[in-house]
Amino acid sequence: MLDTVRTPNKNVTAQRKLLFSVLILVFGILMGLGSKMLDETGFNELPWIMQRLDITNFLGRFAVWIFIAVCISVYSSSPGRASLNVFLFFLGMTGSYYLYSALVAGLFPVRYALIWFGITVVSPLPAFVCWYASGRGWPAVVISGVIVGVLFSQAVFLFQGIRLAHVTELIVWLASLAVLRRRPKEFAAVLGISLVTAALVQLLLPYWG
Repeated sequence: MLDTVRTPNKNVTAQRKLLFSVLILVFGILMGLGSKMLDETGFNELPWIMQRLDITNFLGRFAVWIFIAVCISVYSSSPGRASLNVFLFFLGMTGSYYLYSALVAGLFPVRYALIWFGITVVSPLPAFVCWYASGRGWPAVVISGVIVGVLFSQAVFLFQGIRLAHVTELIVWLASLAVLRRRPKEFAAVLGISLVTAALVQLLLPYWG
């Protein structure tokens, strides 16, 4: 039944699958190390553009990591591979971040570590679902709308005068529209679903952004 939404690509060789998964793991490790090293760098020591975009705090929020996970998921060859690849990304990112924290920075924030390791453990399930976002029909439209809505909830405050929360999150939201692009009618539906999703997220999780 799910194959009617999106059919797995069975033409990818085992070697390419392995290479892709290894690269995803390495990418996660580098992102984790880079994020932690930025945490340890003084704000005034960063390049001007990184100061203006507040990159350090941007990497400390959820939007960028959700977006990366969505990209990994939709560009995987099957929902099972999406689950594995997203898990490897978060495992590499979270593991390298907190290993660096403990071994180099001499700090291990247990509470935050548990949150991120929890996200890593559960990440295969949403990754499996997200893979179908670039498929066909209304299931794909609804999944896309929810994803775009979650990212929109991080970019714009809807119940505080409708104002921009973070410019970097707005960029991520626009990028998600490009990644999950659809035909005009479906695109309109995605936007409608995303607005409802964003409103619900901000009502239920007011400190999410």
